[in-house]
Amino acid sequence: MRVGVRATGEAEVEDHKIVQRNLALQREWYGEPLGDRVRRLVVAFNVSQAQLADVLGISAPMLSQVMSGRRAKIGNPAVLARMIMLERKVLTPDVATGAPEALQRALDDVRESKPTVSRDSLPVNGDESVAYPVLRRVADRTELQQAADMLSDDFPAIAELFRRAIRAASR
Repeated sequence: MRVGVRATGEAEVEDHKIVQRNLALQREWYGEPLGDRVRRLVVAFNVSQAQLADVLGISAPMLSQVMSGRRAKIGNPAVLARMIMLERKVLTPDVATGAPEALQRALDDVRESKPTVSRDSLPVNGDESVAYPVLRRVADRTELQQAADMLSDDFPAIAELFRRAIRAASR
């Protein structure tokens, strides 16, 4: 009897270590544990985990395993892309109101989407030019130039990135 108890205890400790490792990997890969991100979506869209799994295109058990840290990653890039789409839709004015029809429309849009992950949609080999449009969306040329001037002594590489974003906008 004692052998079985010890083996069970050891298995639980090993499972705990695996979960902790997976959660650490999620923080590294996704910026935070996926369970936190998924829970925010469940609350924001007022859906169950199973409903959210359906929208994302993943099985409910798989989503549960990812959320709990039993699995480290979402293997299908399209599922991750849909999750990011939903996270962005939460920030849109109509969804932010919480109106049921707006929430449902956003969920339907994402469910029906066919996102692809290609060389053109992700940074490849550190191609910083993908940052230029983002920088220009959050700051105009004057602001970018002021930020570059302020950062140039302590963070010259970042300052130069801002300047390249300004030049790219001129082309």
